Amino acid sequence: MSDAISYEVPWARTHQFDPPAVFDALRAERPLARMTYPDGHEGWLATGHDVVRKVLGDPRFSHSTEIGHFPVTHQGQLVPNHPKIPGMFIHMDPPDHTRYRRLLTGEFTVRRASRLRARVEAVAAEQVGVMRAHGTPADLVETFARPLVLRVLSELVGLPYDEREHYEHAPTLLHDPDADPQEVAAAFEKAGSFFVEVIERKRKQPGDDLLSRLTADGELTTEELCNIVVLLLFAGYETTESALSVGVFALLHHTEQLAKVRADPARLDAAVEELLRYLTVNQYHTYRTALEDLELNGETVKKGDTVTVSLPAANRDPAKFTCPEKLDIDRDTTGHVAFGYGIHQCLGQNLARVELRAGLAALLGEFPGLRLAVATDEVPLRLKGSVFAVKSLPVSW
Repeated sequence: MSDAISYEVPWARTHQFDPPAVFDALRAERPLARMTYPDGHEGWLATGHDVVRKVLGDPRFSHSTEIGHFPVTHQGQLVPNHPKIPGMFIHMDPPDHTRYRRLLTGEFTVRRASRLRARVEAVAAEQVGVMRAHGTPADLVETFARPLVLRVLSELVGLPYDEREHYEHAPTLLHDPDADPQEVAAAFEKAGSFFVEVIERKRKQPGDDLLSRLTADGELTTEELCNIVVLLLFAGYETTESALSVGVFALLHHTEQLAKVRADPARLDAAVEELLRYLTVNQYHTYRTALEDLELNGETVKKGDTVTVSLPAANRDPAKFTCPEKLDIDRDTTGHVAFGYGIHQCLGQNLARVELRAGLAALLGEFPGLRLAVATDEVPLRLKGSVFAVKSLPVSW
């Protein structure tokens, strides 16, 4: 496979749980392969676990949108280079990235997430009540996973959940590759205006939430605060909701693994890590651009070359995980890269783990007979887009 593959090939997912089969061949023959990007740039695609971690952990690679090449189209359009957006630190390098991330790190520590556990479990219990009131069959996405994640995130950030109609659709539309670009723009304009309004409320009447603390600190402008809220919603809402929904789907399909968790709830933490590894819903959008010529996996990566890393492919690397194509909650998942790696590793991973564990515990504890209400191949999937997801998950109990 010495010739460059098209960017369209690695994202042609067809299976409920498995990433594209082409990754297996690429990992075996060229874990760092040439790939042609939508704008014609000939860069690279990394599929091996080792090379993926090397790229993500090397400061000679930049995450800046000013110099990188986007690995896919968005709503059918090329994604052009653009200057840094104040507050949108996910696409910044140090020291700018360090400055912003430092302001938020304390909100997402293991200790902070642990303190939130009781509240997350309470919200999960309330959503179980919503499912019961709805009756069987119910769409687990709409009645449980989506509201659970959005309620928790809204409370943490400081957004009024009862006014969610102003902001809940924006991140969903942004992750949808088939969404109308004008509809996406309108949703983000509506959300942005609302965030400005909420920030002004926090300045006058602060609460016990992230936005109140950032506003009171006075270090950030309104524009920066708005973009940080957008980033937290973009990174923490659809991803966690999808991981929970698809995770339940996977367990209901892999009945022997489900039986293990039901028999011993103490295995829930291990089950969460294995589901994160096995499913890895973050499909793409993870890329870096070389700041200088360097040697990587026996190849010469030139300054300006963009390397896209496939987290799903890395988490299915047999050189790292034995029989990686199998869902096995008893395996050692140490080193999985479902949350990325390096300085840009997911800020909210500790909260996501709490949400996933609480969600699974509530569902399995309250619905001993939880099962799919349709055949596995009838569950509608969203195969494209930056986040692999189920559009709905009809369940009975």
